[in-house]
Amino acid sequence: MDPLSSINHLLNFLAPAFAVALVLVVGSQIFDRKRAKTVGWLKPIAINFVIGATVLQGGLIVFGNDGKIWTYGGLVVISATSQFFLLRSWRG
Repeated sequence: MDPLSSINHLLNFLAPAFAVALVLVVGSQIFDRKRAKTVGWLKPIAINFVIGATVLQGGLIVFGNDGKIWTYGGLVVISATSQFFLLRSWRG
């Protein structure tokens, strides 16, 4: 596989983690503006992306290939939990 194809595969592997992170942060900016203002945009996107990429890598290791529905479900649940803690939503 040439380097360009390797980069393409890596970007396609990480795209769901970035998309979920972006949707979570934009959604929190729309629906919970007061709390989301204090956290900003870049930090939650970066944290949720790293956590999501870790979940995708874990799914690849556990299941032996990527694209399993359990991995994507875990990505959504873990990223949403991370956003919950970033916004400190348990405080009310």
